[in-house]
Amino acid sequence: MTVTWEELGWERLADGVGRCRLPGWDCTAGLVLGAGGALMVDAGSSLAEGARLHEAARRLAGHRVTHLALTHPHFDHVFGAAAFEGAEVYGAYGAAGTGALFAPGGQGREALRADAVAEGLDARAAREAADALAPVAHEVAGECVPDLGGGRRVRLADVGPGHTSHDLAVLVPGSPAVVFCGDLVEESGEPQAGPDAVPSGWPAALDRLLDLGGDDALYVPGHGAVVDAAFVRAQRDALAVRFGVSR
Repeated sequence: MTVTWEELGWERLADGVGRCRLPGWDCTAGLVLGAGGALMVDAGSSLAEGARLHEAARRLAGHRVTHLALTHPHFDHVFGAAAFEGAEVYGAYGAAGTGALFAPGGQGREALRADAVAEGLDARAAREAADALAPVAHEVAGECVPDLGGGRRVRLADVGPGHTSHDLAVLVPGSPAVVFCGDLVEESGEPQAGPDAVPSGWPAALDRLLDLGGDDALYVPGHGAVVDAAFVRAQRDALAVRFGVSR
């Protein structure tokens, strides 16, 4: 039986492209459907949340998720990754380095687990997710273009550093084009700059996002409502002032 995005609580953004806003941290997960493949953008904050995302994707696509793009290495975006068994996992260049995927500052999965618990995730769920994490198999240096079948190709671009040292964006060409920004862009609150942020590079990372999507794209923040290019430019300018970055 065919289901719609809306029936599953997802927001349809374009043909074969949608996203949902997850409870707890208002984190976005995205999905891009192809004829023979499906790409999930980020994996949720726990194994249970990842499993729910994967089940929704199966119902929408008619098959399992074949590709998983992790926009950056924070628990609310990666802790569900093990639920996507068999998927090709992508991250920005350097994300597969020693400990880099698993914690702010590259301190290992234990630090990532501790951060999750400090932010309110159940301690057992945090331990299970941290223990189950597998490293990124495909580091994106520059760009790569996975083929999801039926002419559906997506562009994965290493646009950071900014929010972290390893920020990956996902462009889905079309009318409109859709750009999944990770936490380089946030709408529901001020962008968060933790110990692994690279403030000096953040405004330039947003310039790269704008170059990737153009003026007419839909920009999907890591947290909050979908925005346009004007919002991204305004946030870029505000971050430049906030961090004292000359332009």
